[in-house]
Amino acid sequence: MMLNVFWNTLALQGGFGNWGGLVLPLGFLLIFYFIVWVPARRRQKDFQTMVEALKKGDRIVTTGGLYGEIVSVDTSTVILKIADSVKVKIAKSAIGSLEGEGDKGENR
Repeated sequence: MMLNVFWNTLALQGGFGNWGGLVLPLGFLLIFYFIVWVPARRRQKDFQTMVEALKKGDRIVTTGGLYGEIVSVDTSTVILKIADSVKVKIAKSAIGSLEGEGDKGENR
C-alpha cells in the first residue's frame, strides 16, 4: 500500500524528472550484473587458481577432450602424458578441468 502511494506521488510530481527513463534500464543492468558477470568472474578466478596449482601427477582433461597425466609444468605450458610413450606439450589455456571435476560441472 505504501509503495503504491510512493509511486503515485512520484507520478503526480513528474516522476524522477529527466532520470525517470533510466530507472528501468539501470535496474536491468544491475540484475544482469549479479546474475551473469559476478558468477562468470568467480568461475574464471576458480579456474585460474586451479591452473596455477597444477603439479606433476595431476590428471587433467583438455578442452579438446584429451585425458592425461601431467609430467611437467612450465610457466605457460604443460607436458601431458596421454599414453605409455606419448607425451604432448599443451598450453595451460587448453586445460579444461581436473579429471574428476568434469562430472560436477565445475569446469569452464
